[in-house]
This record gives sequence, structure tokens and C-alpha cells, in this order.
Amino acid sequence: MKRKKVALITGINGQDGSYLAEFLLDKDYEVWGILKRNSVSENQTYRLKSIYSNLILRYADMTDFSSLIRVIKESNPDEIYNLAAQSHVRISFDQPMYTTNVIANGTLNLLEAIRIQKPSVKMYQASSSEMFGNTIDADGYQRETTPMNPVSPYGCAKLMAYHLCKNYRNAYGIFISNGILFNHESPRRGSNFVTNKVVKEAVKIKLGLTNELRLGNLSACRDWGHAKDYVEAMWLMLQNNKPDDFVCSTGVSHSVNDLVDYVFDKLELDKKKYIKIDKKYIRPEELNVLRGDNSKAKKILNWLPKYDFEKMLDEMIEYQMNILKEEKK
Repeated sequence: MKRKKVALITGINGQDGSYLAEFLLDKDYEVWGILKRNSVSENQTYRLKSIYSNLILRYADMTDFSSLIRVIKESNPDEIYNLAAQSHVRISFDQPMYTTNVIANGTLNLLEAIRIQKPSVKMYQASSSEMFGNTIDADGYQRETTPMNPVSPYGCAKLMAYHLCKNYRNAYGIFISNGILFNHESPRRGSNFVTNKVVKEAVKIKLGLTNELRLGNLSACRDWGHAKDYVEAMWLMLQNNKPDDFVCSTGVSHSVNDLVDYVFDKLELDKKKYIKIDKKYIRPEELNVLRGDNSKAKKILNWLPKYDFEKMLDEMIEYQMNILKEEKK
């Protein structure tokens, strides 16, 4: 019997990790995942409940080098997808040292574990559009060649990890590809991220469960796609004949205000009655506009997103409506 390909996913229980695990299982992979211990164990695997029995899960942590060595040795993976992070940009200002330790030093721990234990593996690194900061090319887009000047501890940590991956690729010949992913959402997005926060609270308002939505900067613009599309891009990067760095984006930018308008109009609500601006949600240094040029991924990987902004939000609204109607009963 032909041996299945083996994939190891750090951060498997996050939004992207859960979609990627489903995607790889459909491709007939043996899927291993790393879990960071949570005091409420049921919460750790909530996003994985439909595929839980098909996964091989191990406790480990990006800050614990020995645990990474152990899991790589046990799983003997063909591909590693490094998705683990403290992934909330605003919270990175509150926990800058922890964020940097997990993302930057954690990635270095993983790279060293790979170099020592399995240098033949292919690795995907979850890089971020937050690395660009407010730098944007003259045509209004950010791409692989755009200078990177991050404006948050999260972005700074991601940039360090990005360069470490390029360094290990060049110095040791390890197959490592950076996916510079722009914002990507889904019904599985945490409710403290602005897209799902807006959707969830607007649905609660519609159902009479709350009467206000508190937000920060409504003028910030982001290039929002769907996580399902982006995990396919991760996989395609590791099927390419050589490692490289790719921007994954939709190429269309919307403001937070656009997001609010669409969701509230869809639910037939007057946003003026419910939106409150709260300074605690405003970042100390703001990233104003993100819009990515995905032409390299399109040309080399034959990748294009299937979801647009409206289709993504419609799916999120429907999901929250179904969940919250059940809770209201």
C-alpha cells in the first residue's frame, strides 16, 4: 500500500488550521496537529469536531523546543504548516513580549527543530500583510517587492519570522515558502476580530439580544478574503517545484465602515441607532490601507480566490443567525 503523505499543522485548532486540516484530509493526507493546552479542553478542538476522529493530535508549544523536536520525530512529516501565533493585532500591543516570543522565537524553534530532525521536509510559513505597515506602491497595491515597515508588535514579529524563514531557506537549502496572506475571514473567525464581531453583534441586535455595537477606527481599509480560499493557496505553495514567497489577496479593499454598511443593510438595520465608537479598540499606531496584488500566485500557482467580500459576509451572517436563533430558544 502506498504511504500517505503526512502533514503536521501548528495551530491546527485555529480558523485556518481547521480549514486546512479538512482540505488535506480530502487530499488523503495523514494529518497531525499541535495543540497548545487550554484549561477548558473542549474549547481546544471546537473547530475540529467534525474531523476530530481523523486527526492525530499532540500537545506541544512553539516556545518549547523539545516538544517540537518530539512531535516532528514522531510524525515524520512530508509537509509542515506553521500557523500557530498570537494572532490578534490589537492585543499584540497589550502583550508585545508574548506575541514576539510565540511568533518570532517560536518560528525559530521550529526552524531549528526542522534543521536538526527533518531538513528534507517542506514548510509553509504563515506570514502576514501586517508586515507592510503603511507602505504601499504607487499603484495602490502591496506585493512581494513592496518595502515592509510594520506598525504593530504582531507585524514586527511576523517580519522577523519571515526573514528567518528566508535565511534558513538560503543557508540550509530547506524548502520553505512564505505566504503573505491578507485578512481572511469565515464563520470560524474569533468574535474579537472585527468582521465576525460586526456580524455577530448585528445579528444579536436583529434578534433583540443586544442594542449596541462598539467599534474603533471605521475608516481602516482591509483586503478581506475567505479562509477556505487561502488554505488552498498554502497547499499549492508546497506543491510548487521550488520554494518562494507569495502574496495571497483578493485585490479589493473595503473599509470597516463598508463592512458595517453591508451587514446592517443586509439585516435591514439602521446603523446610526446602534454603532458606538470606543477608544479602547483603536490601535496606538494604525495601519490605514491594505490591498494586495495576487498576480504572482495567480501566474505561478494558478490560484484565484472563489469568494468575494459579499459572499463571505453572507455566509457569516447565515451562520450566526442559525446559531443565535437556537441560543435564543
